[in-house]
Amino acid sequence: MGKLDDTIAIVTGAGQGIGRGIAEKLAAEGATVVVTDINETTAKETAAAISTGAIGGTGIRTDVTDRDSVAAMVEQVHQQFGRIDVLVNNAGWDVVGPFVDSDPADWDRVIAINLYGVLHTCKAVLPIMAAQGHGSVVNLASDAGRVGSSGEAVYSAAKGGVIAFTKTIAREMARHQVNANVVCPGPTDTPLFASIGGDNPKLRDALTKAIPFRRLAQPVDLANVVAFLASSEASYITGQTVSVSGGLTMS
Repeated sequence: MGKLDDTIAIVTGAGQGIGRGIAEKLAAEGATVVVTDINETTAKETAAAISTGAIGGTGIRTDVTDRDSVAAMVEQVHQQFGRIDVLVNNAGWDVVGPFVDSDPADWDRVIAINLYGVLHTCKAVLPIMAAQGHGSVVNLASDAGRVGSSGEAVYSAAKGGVIAFTKTIAREMARHQVNANVVCPGPTDTPLFASIGGDNPKLRDALTKAIPFRRLAQPVDLANVVAFLASSEASYITGQTVSVSGGLTMS
């Protein structure tokens, strides 16, 4: 028996990295997982990897920055399964550098993916959860949104927005027995991390030394917490922000 048996879950940005780890964990706990990603190939690869017997995954190309794309995906899921029990907003992107040197075009993309992406999915899914009288939303933010992160000013702003937004929807949706919480990863060994400098051995070594547990997070470390928050075990927890950072940040 899994803690997510017979649940329908959507995970955005689940083609690789943390999102794929979350999809794998939710499926292992019994969920039917809808894997969405802007890269249709990786979405379908993740979906195929987690499909076992009656429990499986469906891969759908979705651009979280496009409200119509998100609405079409949610409609497809709702039509196919009749309900949506869990929404995990994991899709994210960043470009690193001092704010004074940043390109405003990158601001738009960072905010579109990290903040508007969450608004778009929640706008489509929350009415369905309210009508059902149950549901769980887990939004992936970042410790950058709690304490700041040099070189990630706009990303920090967007993730801080996700944290504040989640607290508000937690208040608004509680009457419908829908909870909403935030998970903040610390430095995690993923393709995105590598793409923004994590493949630099000196940076990796410095981060590892700064983390009390002396290692970067692995996707499964985040996935375990997401699976708990998505389950009925966490039904009385809402509006909370949990850092999964190996002790790099503490609050």
